[in-house]
Amino acid sequence: MEHEHDAFLAQAIQLAQEGMSSNEGGPFGAIVVKDGQVVGRGNNRVTSSKDPTAHAEVVAIRDACARLNSFQLTDCVLYTSCEPCPMCLGAIYWARPKAVYFACTKDDAAAAGFDDSFIYQELDKTHTERKIPMFQGQREAALRVFTAWQSKIDRIDY
Repeated sequence: MEHEHDAFLAQAIQLAQEGMSSNEGGPFGAIVVKDGQVVGRGNNRVTSSKDPTAHAEVVAIRDACARLNSFQLTDCVLYTSCEPCPMCLGAIYWARPKAVYFACTKDDAAAAGFDDSFIYQELDKTHTERKIPMFQGQREAALRVFTAWQSKIDRIDY
């Protein structure tokens, strides 16, 4: 079984190499596997797509969800060339795969110039203390939409 995980991690690492070599983005790759078959692929495309959310894991999750016609990956495993950043970690939790395997650590990424530690630090600060200040308004109006959601008969829960 370990050999299978190594083979899938190798595919994610290869996607990282290919994406980096073709100047699509940074050195990151990811795949999504279901029942031993690759159902989603992604490499970092931040710079080529001009999309700061186009990280390898997000691209792979989007690809897998489109192929599986589902917004969740509960029976899938995600393999990635590097420990997920905070944004990707959030996307992974929303997608709900059964496991994640990664190669490099977040410390390896930081040493290569991809340091996300400041985001983790920002999460512990109050909204107004963050580097990008955040201000709340119109809460009552927005709460009415949440109330409508809770009573919506044909909603699709996730």
